[in-house]
Amino acid sequence: MHAVIASPQEQKYVIVRPGARAGMQIPRAMYQQLADTVAARLPVPSWLVEQASKAWSINLADERSDRAIVVRPVTFLGYSRATWEINLGCNYNCEHCYLASRPFDGLSRDEKFRMLAMLRDAGVLWLQITGGEPLIDPDFGAAYQHAHSLGMMIEILTNGSRLHQHVDLLATMPPHKVTVSLYGATAESFDSLTRRRGSFKNTMRGLDAARDAGIPFELTLIITKHNAHEIAEMRALAEQYAAPHKEFSNISPTYAGGPDPLATQAPEYLDKTAVFQGCPAGHAFFHVDPHGRATMCKIGRENPIDLMTEGLDGLVRLPAIADAQMLRTGGCSGCKLSATCRVCRPLAKAYQEAKAPLNTYCQHGD
Repeated sequence: MHAVIASPQEQKYVIVRPGARAGMQIPRAMYQQLADTVAARLPVPSWLVEQASKAWSINLADERSDRAIVVRPVTFLGYSRATWEINLGCNYNCEHCYLASRPFDGLSRDEKFRMLAMLRDAGVLWLQITGGEPLIDPDFGAAYQHAHSLGMMIEILTNGSRLHQHVDLLATMPPHKVTVSLYGATAESFDSLTRRRGSFKNTMRGLDAARDAGIPFELTLIITKHNAHEIAEMRALAEQYAAPHKEFSNISPTYAGGPDPLATQAPEYLDKTAVFQGCPAGHAFFHVDPHGRATMCKIGRENPIDLMTEGLDGLVRLPAIADAQMLRTGGCSGCKLSATCRVCRPLAKAYQEAKAPLNTYCQHGD
């Protein structure tokens, strides 16, 4: 198993280590030296031995470079990030879920491997595996190992309920991080939101197993009407695990424009401070659904590109598809507050199709 990854990163070159936050930027000449060294199966260069010892306390002095380093090639596309819904199926039935439906289907195992190789060849270094619930997919373990072997820094978005089943794999082949959604501080509120009895117990079991195995994880505290009264206890729970955490309180419609999730919003926790300042969706990163269809992001899913039939050549069209979705004004035509809007255009479209109250996403509703 490799110790570090050397990779192009947009206009830069970086060296990163799975499971570690620290990384380093290197000049192109050093990147090319590593590529030549690995190709010739020579010892790890002395400068990398020294820097790896300082950054990660690992000793590469006695390692053959082709075993210790994955050198990812420069690609003509230059994407650096992607999100992948390995499957939309889920063992929870969360009331706030942004997915209109959660069918359990998708690519075969061999097709998953082929799709992951295409992501590598598109330049994707940072891969987020999500769902549905990714850890219940029967091919998760094999797909994760394949992505890891291709030299990807992997984040897993999970409800944590099956995390205990995968700790041996994740301890052996560390992810960049695991992000677990926390839906309450007690079984009563947690199970009420997920609409699955025992979900709180199962998620806590997963967190305990990850902590004991030394797997890096973070928590996302999902704030809704079911658990807003427990926000202090949810924060304390995160501190108990010594886990970095963030809070998510703005509930959106389904990304297909369905209004049902909005009923879970805790109005007093609507966050109206962040101003949308643009994003590189479709240009520097993209999203892939369970069938291998690429879109600008998980929200803007119009005009998907079928990677399984078009291959990487199809991604050449993605920037223009993304720009068309971001520039559309729709129901916001003529708005004088657009420069301080809090939501991106595809998300605003979902709110409008859901006929959401203006105060859930628009300054005009204040």
